[in-house]
Amino acid sequence: MRIATWNVNSIRARVDRVIAFLERHDVDVLAIQETKCRDDQFPHLPFEAAGYEVAHVGLNQWNGVAIASRVGLQDTEIGFDGMPGWGDPVGAEARAISAVVGGVRVASLYVPNGRSLDDPHMAYKLDWLGRLAEYAGGRLSTAPDEPVVLMGDWNIAPEDEDVWSMAFYENKTHVSEPERAAFRAVLDAGFSDVTRAHTPGPGTYTYWDYTRLSFPKRQGMRIDFALGSPTFAARVTDAFIDRDERKGKGASDHAPVIVDLAD
Repeated sequence: MRIATWNVNSIRARVDRVIAFLERHDVDVLAIQETKCRDDQFPHLPFEAAGYEVAHVGLNQWNGVAIASRVGLQDTEIGFDGMPGWGDPVGAEARAISAVVGGVRVASLYVPNGRSLDDPHMAYKLDWLGRLAEYAGGRLSTAPDEPVVLMGDWNIAPEDEDVWSMAFYENKTHVSEPERAAFRAVLDAGFSDVTRAHTPGPGTYTYWDYTRLSFPKRQGMRIDFALGSPTFAARVTDAFIDRDERKGKGASDHAPVIVDLAD
């Protein structure tokens, strides 16, 4: 089975590109982030025509996550137990959805950005990640043999090599120690990064800002990951980043990450 994750930065603007990607790479399941649409605005028809079922949660023009599957779609869960909210009044955002696809629990996650180190959104981000680690660890302790993968845009570069310049990101989000510690807490809960071993080294990025000619200058970040439970990780045979999807007119600022599983 081939599973991918991709922050598409507006599904309505890029649906044709997404469908072409699914067909070109023969993808069975796609975890999608930043759909930027309500449920009633999601373009279901092109996915259905290509043979995919879709589970989506979107509340407005911000955030939004989905899972597209051609190998079944069962037991959909919106959010996760203990997921904190944001806003005034505080409410749950459309940042997490999971479902069982081909026997695997796939979660599509769009972790809060944080905005700046002293912004209230950073406290929200760390709380959100802390609750996610608790949920992940609890799920693993209850069902240790369940194949689970937490996929998506984590908005964290956990290693120095995951950014083009640590000096550039000094005193900025995505690389701070509290954020990296929050990422490690999910690993400590029993999950592992199943992509890095197959896509090693500095310069292996998944995101390039639209400004400053970041993509041609190779000034990117690695912030999109798939963290798998032990049973899931044991089935991973390969993983790669489709950097070509960041090229050309109308590209998202993220590239897809693809993971192959043995049967």
